[in-house]
Amino acid sequence: MTARWSIVCGLLVVGCGGGLKPSLIDAAYRKPSNVAVYFAVDDDDGEPVADLLASDFNIYEDGKLVSRDESRQSIVNPEVAAVHYTLLLVDMSASVTESDQVDKIVAASTDFAARVEPYQKVAVYAFDGSTNLYEVTPFTESEARASQGLSKLSGFMTKDPSTNLHGAIVQALDKLAQALEQAKVPLRFGTLVVFTDGTDRAARVTYQEMLDAIEASEYSMFAIGVGNEIDDTTLSRIGKTGYIRVDNSAELSDGFKQIGDRIVRHTRRYYLLSYCSPARAGKHRVTVEAVAKGERGELSYDFDANGFGPGCDATKPPPFDTTGRSLRSRRKMGLVADPKKRERRAPPATAPAPAVQQPVQPAASTPVEPEPAPQPVTPAVESKSTTP
Repeated sequence: MTARWSIVCGLLVVGCGGGLKPSLIDAAYRKPSNVAVYFAVDDDDGEPVADLLASDFNIYEDGKLVSRDESRQSIVNPEVAAVHYTLLLVDMSASVTESDQVDKIVAASTDFAARVEPYQKVAVYAFDGSTNLYEVTPFTESEARASQGLSKLSGFMTKDPSTNLHGAIVQALDKLAQALEQAKVPLRFGTLVVFTDGTDRAARVTYQEMLDAIEASEYSMFAIGVGNEIDDTTLSRIGKTGYIRVDNSAELSDGFKQIGDRIVRHTRRYYLLSYCSPARAGKHRVTVEAVAKGERGELSYDFDANGFGPGCDATKPPPFDTTGRSLRSRRKMGLVADPKKRERRAPPATAPAPAVQQPVQPAASTPVEPEPAPQPVTPAVESKSTTP
């Protein structure tokens, strides 16, 4: 059987009443009688509801409660269906490397990566005023690779003392898209976290082009700014999901920790609920009800039980299939972004003009080589993390 879904309570994202808001990402079913639902749970304020158990969900078919024992309902490791990637983009322009902030930035970034890596794949890239990004640690299957590799930032040698913030963000979104394109599971979610201590001075990419890339992306985006050079308006446009501005480098650790904790909570709000349906023929409406701390919420979808029978193993959910769906439906499900098709417009009159920066001679240190010029790649699947 191929995966099917229905529009319930408005579009595909459903949360029908109550204090909890479950959001359907995808659903699938197949013989002998397997049914699986991948969804996220938030509360009424949009905050993630993490770490629920299989016993915190009630399953109804056509309004009648399905026995947990009979259906063997289980929360299955969601990694069989979905991946979550976070790319950390770190400003290493001269204003950073010529200050006393480097050790604090490395420590805060390392703690961030160690905090997020148990739940997501993490890559780290740096930028200065150069055209291309510097790869610090790529996305990899090796656990703790990012947190272990961040020590290379301590020896970062700035090659161009300017700040190519706009261009770095556009390239980082493309790096994230290319990495997710290689994932072997159908549901793919991305997050970009940007750390900077200032505004764009290189003017290689306009402010509006950067905004176009951000608006076209379905990824979650967070920003961490230090000092007063970068304003809250710009930080909020970059960190469309959330941003933090700290006054000095002493507060960096707490800023990175807050963003890291938020990403982890939102990763842990996703659930892959699998069960064995007692239905043996006909079409049925399934309703999944989440119950936590006295609050409730539900989502529903339809499936076809024709040909169902015994022999179901709920720990082996049917695979989700996102191929063959229209771009519009994939966007609604949060599975697709297409930054390659972003509209190019001239910057508005209010766009900030690049400031003039005096050249600063970088200190001698072990260089991190810049990435080669990126080749155009049209991502097959890009995705977003439904985040605060």
